[in-house]
Amino acid sequence: MTVWIDTHCHLDAPEFDPDRDAVRQAARAQGVGHCVIPAVERSNWATVRQLAHQHGDSYALGIHPLYTGRADDGDLDRLAAELEEHHADPRLVAIGEIGLDYFVSGLDPVRQERFCRAQLQLARRFDLPVILHVRRSADKLLKGLRELPVRGGIAHAFNGSQQQAEAFIAMGFKLGFGGAMTYDRALQLRRLATELPEDVLVLETDAPDIQPHWLYTTSAQRAQGQPQGRNAPDELPRIAEVLAQLRGQPAQALAAATTRNARAALPRLAALVP
Repeated sequence: MTVWIDTHCHLDAPEFDPDRDAVRQAARAQGVGHCVIPAVERSNWATVRQLAHQHGDSYALGIHPLYTGRADDGDLDRLAAELEEHHADPRLVAIGEIGLDYFVSGLDPVRQERFCRAQLQLARRFDLPVILHVRRSADKLLKGLRELPVRGGIAHAFNGSQQQAEAFIAMGFKLGFGGAMTYDRALQLRRLATELPEDVLVLETDAPDIQPHWLYTTSAQRAQGQPQGRNAPDELPRIAEVLAQLRGQPAQALAAATTRNARAALPRLAALVP
């Protein structure tokens, strides 16, 4: 069976509370051999670590930009202490999910930027890659990375320009592609997925979010009572099929390439994923 790595899966999300173990088992049955579980705030650091150990997966620790408004300033010190305590844990593969979000209204950009810079400094201190949230913020993040270079990582759910993609790649980042790529209307994203070099691509679901097109329901359908489909890591092989078709390559070759790329982006995966 072809084996895949889901480089971004929020398995700790409350949407999975009723059937989390079954969700992970279903993904494994579909060939998803490994999931990277990023944290979003202090309250779930212990949870993502526990889940990674329970299911043979890996995790990242950080403060997501959408959660900076409710984060305590002392959480950065707590994160540093957490990284110090668990740095030797082989399943701790990155600092994340961190970054900037200029799409969601009501967020303080200055506070976001301060938390992001502080976490880039922690990545440098602990010599860990980062998992970046890049939402209408690529240029600002690239500027920050030039000032505080880190050992690369993954630009999660990448949806920028060719020039921005090349800039992240030049800094040692791989680019995450997932459900958004499955929509026919995502012309620029699909072009990037087709034309970028094979060695910069990694796959992700961002489960339970960023539903692929076959799980999406329109507002009219939801008004009629049809619920939005929950994304889950077992959707990764079907998402990967879309990418393989766009690139005109066999799924097995894509699985091998994206596994190599994930291990390059997050070097501690090399000891966890054969």
